[in-house]
Amino acid sequence: MKMKKAIPTGLTFVLAAGLLAACGGGSGNSETQASPSASPSKSAEASPSQAAEELGGKLKVLTHRTDLLNDGTLDRYAEKFKEKYPKAEIEYEAMTNYAQDIKVRLTTGEAGDVNMLDASLPNSELANYYEPLPDELTQDMYFADLKAHEGKRYGLATGVNTQGIIYNKTAFAQAGVDKAPTTLDEFYAAAQKLEDAGIIPLYMNYGAQWPIGSWAEGSVKYVAGDMLYFDQFVTKDEVFAIDGPWGQLMNIARKFVQEGWVEKDLATNNWEMSKGEVASGKAAMYFLGNWAIPQVIGAGAASEDIGFFPFPYDNSGKLNAPLGPDYFIGVSKNSKNKELAFKYIEFFVKESGYVGSNGFMPVDKNAVPEVPQLAEFKSHNPNFLEEVAGDPKFNEIANKAEIDFFGGKYIQELIVAKDLQAAYDALNKKWAAARKALGY
Repeated sequence: MKMKKAIPTGLTFVLAAGLLAACGGGSGNSETQASPSASPSKSAEASPSQAAEELGGKLKVLTHRTDLLNDGTLDRYAEKFKEKYPKAEIEYEAMTNYAQDIKVRLTTGEAGDVNMLDASLPNSELANYYEPLPDELTQDMYFADLKAHEGKRYGLATGVNTQGIIYNKTAFAQAGVDKAPTTLDEFYAAAQKLEDAGIIPLYMNYGAQWPIGSWAEGSVKYVAGDMLYFDQFVTKDEVFAIDGPWGQLMNIARKFVQEGWVEKDLATNNWEMSKGEVASGKAAMYFLGNWAIPQVIGAGAASEDIGFFPFPYDNSGKLNAPLGPDYFIGVSKNSKNKELAFKYIEFFVKESGYVGSNGFMPVDKNAVPEVPQLAEFKSHNPNFLEEVAGDPKFNEIANKAEIDFFGGKYIQELIVAKDLQAAYDALNKKWAAARKALGY
C-alpha cells in the first residue's frame, strides 16, 4: 500500500503481496497459493434476496486510514452508501497502528463487521476470522485468489498498484529533459541534467528506510520477469547475487548515491518534507508506486505537472512493471449483518471513489483508470506482471534470518557498503543458517 503522517498504502502493496508496494512495513506474511482451478463456493449468507430498501442495520468498519476519517472522507462514503441503502448506518474506527492492532482485534473477536485483512495472516487461517465472499463479488477482479483457501475467497483488494518513476514535468523542462527516459542510459543522462540545473534528480528517502525497498525486494521479481522468483530460494542458500536482479537494482541505487543524484541529507527521515520538494520541482523524481501520486498533488503540485513512467532498469527498452494489491477488505466471521457487509465492500471497492482518489488502478478489470498519470504509464507499453501468492516459507526463512525485508535497514547498509559482494555474502550466510535451522 500513505497519508496521515501518510501511512504508505503502497506499503501494503508490499505486505499483502510479498512484493514491494509499496515500500515499508516488514512483517512477513504467510500465504498459501490458491489453486487456480478452485471454484469458490458461495456463502449461504450472501444471497442478494433483499431489496436495497429493505437492507439495513449498523455496520462497524475498521480501517487504517486515520486521515480519511479525520478529513471527513469516510463520512462522505457513508452518506453515499446510505443513498443506496437508506436503513444502513456506518460507524468507522481508524487505528494508527493498524497492522498490529488488527491482530489483537481478530483474536478477541472485536474486528467489527468489515475490516482490512491482516496482511500477515496465513491463508489457511482466513476462515477462522472471515466470511467467504459470494462468487459475484470476485468476478473479473484482480487478485481474486490471493486471499483464498480451499476454494473460498475471503478478501477484495482495495486498489491495484504498479511501480515506477513519479516525476515533475516542470523540473524536467527546466533541466532540458524533453521526454521520459525509456532506457537506463537515458535515466542516468536525465539525472545528470537535473543535477546540473540545481534540481535534486531523485528523492530516495534513504533516511525514511521503507521507501528504499523499491531498490531491492520491491522490484526484484518483475525485473527478473518471474513473480514467483523468490520461491527458488526456499531450497537455496544464496539469495543475493551481484549478477542477478538484486545486484542490478542495487548498483543503480548505489550509482545515484555516488553521483549525488539524491537528497544531500541521507540520514534524516524527510518523507513528509520530500513530497513538497517533488511537488514544487525542487526535486524531480520518486521511485515509488502510483499510490504516491495523489500525495504529491496534495502537497501542492498541479495534476498536469506530475507524470509517471516505468522504471528503466536496463537498456532494452522493453520493461516489465508489477501489478500488486493494496490492503484487502473482508467481512468478519462474527458480523451479525453479513449481507449488508458484502454490499458495503462491493460499494467501497467499486463505487465509493476510494480507488481513484488514492491513485490506484481499478480492481475491476473492466473499469477504466481515473488517474491520468496511469494512462501515461500505460502508454509506454510495459509488460505488466500480476502478483501471485508465493511460497510462505520464503518469509518464514527471512524472519528467522532477521533480514528486514520491506523494512529498509539492510538496504541502507547495502547502498553505502564499500564492498557489495562482501555484504551480499554476509546476508547469504544468514539466509543459509536460517534455512538449516528450519529444516529447509
